[in-house]
Amino acid sequence: MNTTKLLLPAGALALVLALPAVSFAQTTPAAAVDVFIGTGGDGHTFPGATRPFGMIQLSPDTQVRPFRQSYPWAAGYRYEDDSILGFSHTHFSGAGHSDLGDVLLMPYSAETKWEPGYPERPFSGYRSRFSHKDEQASPGYYAVKLLDNDVDVELTASERVGLHRYRYQKGAEAKVMLDLRNSIYDYAGKNLWSRIRVRGDNMITGMRETRGWAPGRQLYFAIQFSHPLVSRDIRNFERDVEYKGFAGPGKGTGDKAVTEGKALAAALDFGVPADGQLEVKVAISAVSEDGAVANLNEMKGWDFDAERAKATAAWNEALGTVSIEAEPDTRKMVYTALYHAMLAPSLFMDSDGQYRGPDNAVHQAKGFRFHSTFSLWDTYRALHPLMTILQPERDVDFVRSLIESQKVSPYGILPVWQFAGQETWCMIGYHAVPVIADAYMKGLKGFDAEEALKAMTSSAEYGPYGGLQYYMKYGYVPIDLEPEAASKTVEYAFDDWTIARMAEKMGKKDIAEKYYKRAQNYRNSFDVKTGFLRARKSDGQFREPFNPVQSNFGSDYTEGSAWQYSWYMPHDNAGLIKMLGGDAGLQNKIDMEFDAKVDDTVYSHMEDISGLIGHYAHGNEPSHHVAYLYNYAGAPWKTQQRLTQVVASQYNTTPQGLSGNDDLGQMSAWLAFTAFGFYPVAPGSNEYVIGRPFLDKAVLNLPGGKHFTVRAIGLSKENTYVASVTLNGKPLAQSFIRHDQITAGGELVFTMSSTPNKEWGAAKNVRPYTQTAY
Repeated sequence: MNTTKLLLPAGALALVLALPAVSFAQTTPAAAVDVFIGTGGDGHTFPGATRPFGMIQLSPDTQVRPFRQSYPWAAGYRYEDDSILGFSHTHFSGAGHSDLGDVLLMPYSAETKWEPGYPERPFSGYRSRFSHKDEQASPGYYAVKLLDNDVDVELTASERVGLHRYRYQKGAEAKVMLDLRNSIYDYAGKNLWSRIRVRGDNMITGMRETRGWAPGRQLYFAIQFSHPLVSRDIRNFERDVEYKGFAGPGKGTGDKAVTEGKALAAALDFGVPADGQLEVKVAISAVSEDGAVANLNEMKGWDFDAERAKATAAWNEALGTVSIEAEPDTRKMVYTALYHAMLAPSLFMDSDGQYRGPDNAVHQAKGFRFHSTFSLWDTYRALHPLMTILQPERDVDFVRSLIESQKVSPYGILPVWQFAGQETWCMIGYHAVPVIADAYMKGLKGFDAEEALKAMTSSAEYGPYGGLQYYMKYGYVPIDLEPEAASKTVEYAFDDWTIARMAEKMGKKDIAEKYYKRAQNYRNSFDVKTGFLRARKSDGQFREPFNPVQSNFGSDYTEGSAWQYSWYMPHDNAGLIKMLGGDAGLQNKIDMEFDAKVDDTVYSHMEDISGLIGHYAHGNEPSHHVAYLYNYAGAPWKTQQRLTQVVASQYNTTPQGLSGNDDLGQMSAWLAFTAFGFYPVAPGSNEYVIGRPFLDKAVLNLPGGKHFTVRAIGLSKENTYVASVTLNGKPLAQSFIRHDQITAGGELVFTMSSTPNKEWGAAKNVRPYTQTAY
């Protein structure tokens, strides 16, 4: 993560970042403190300019490695690197897989070098070295000095337009390299086609189609310059093409109006600007070049500072939904978490409402804003529930986007892991279902519940997907017929429960009964003899041999082992407790998971299993609810103990301040909820399980002018246990809080202590919801 400065002038929120060990001049109140925002450390985050949930993510790329070496550069940027190859306009924040890096621009002055060169060989290409001391970042802003190219670069963004400001040395030529060959997670043949079209002397448009994580993804762009082009050299570096057709108008690479091919780059020369500056606007579209040109109208004129101020104001509004008082490092981490939680799902439609859907056709959004980048296996757990509190209107847009995608899906199902409107088929489950159900259960308006439920059941009954035909036949996914069967069984069962919840509220008893029954399928893969979730074969036998720490792709589990997946029935933890022999059985099993002495090599072959505390893997999502399960066994004090351990070991204010990947905001949403003092173990239950607060005070500034305040009395490094809880001045006996209690406004007060209160939350009648009775 990278450092920032957080300012709270007169109740407003302003957030300004600087990378670690960096300070820079800023007119700020004396109370300014440092905070951190991701810069390609362990969280796979990027430091560049974007708006809340914006379509443009304009950020530096430091390396593009061959596909199988690309994992550390999933966001394009690594803090450890010392050179930048350019600034591209699309990125993922915290993904474990990757793509994007579209429309790479690199300013320079000297001779043109057509290849990026090598990081270890300065001046070998158009890339340039940089230093973190010459780098600045804030929400909606990024700046760096390119040492080899001798250019100062500043970036800002609106929702659909990225704005660059380049300051060249006095008397130097202003040149820009446009490289359409570049791509994050690159490999031979990824670029299917591209185009560069010259429109007058200050605009270039074009497109690129790639076969990447989302196959057949089309991206169109429009680039406008503040100064006219003096000359241009546009080349196609495609080799071994047997037939190129007949030559069109123009004799050389500098006078063709349109150039097409699979490996395009352009060297653009603007002469010597009188003021030494060049500004560049880049708009993108999934629909057409003309759509990108129209999107440029979102940013009129050439006032970089004004556009930066607008970006800052947008982030002030978004981050201002929470006001925090806390110890400085903790405040840094939580505001950082909120920032990361508001990067995706990202807007993905033109200013006229047109977007490209999963059928790769163009559609028109009516009454909502189409978003994509749905990392649903991760984000249904905490990020979407967080948005139902802080950004409910935005969450309705997310729900509408999911439903509309289902309507035009070639498979008739909801998105699984969608970006740029396209399906990637990454991960497991049909987790758009709990996102929709959670929104409906919480009373969010603005989508058709009948349409939504139809989309949900269509996904849950599409047999060809992920072994669902076997799940519906056997009541579990058989491992001899489908890989990762144990994980799929329990994740399908949870999704089914959320369908039942929504159907029941809608008065559809037959659907509710069907899916409540399916929600109990998790039992069919749980082995009470070993106390672990296991994969069963189609003959009903558990697969042998069994090793609870075994994990690999295609095994019984998805990115995990039996130790990480045996807790996954968040809708029915009472059922789990009974299978483990009672409250003590669950408590002891979780203790064993956290306290195990695990050799570093056990999970080293699985890059996503990280952030280990024993077998607990906080760097990957299946573990995220586990610390809260003690509440279901009548021991909230143990939840408080484990949360202290997790936060202290998994989050900090360094470039390695996130374990694992942020996964499009899920890791960050976990921290935000946990810092407030509660967490949505089972989205769709309308309950948040109480943990312990990490902030002296947090005010959730809710829609409609309401406020929900969380205060922690006596919070300190020694006082990490909850002695008592009150809600609106009255003692709260329950170890959970309901969604409507939060959205109504009020005050939740924790009194903290150095010793645990083992009586609070112990009785069965004050424990959180489960499908079956305690």
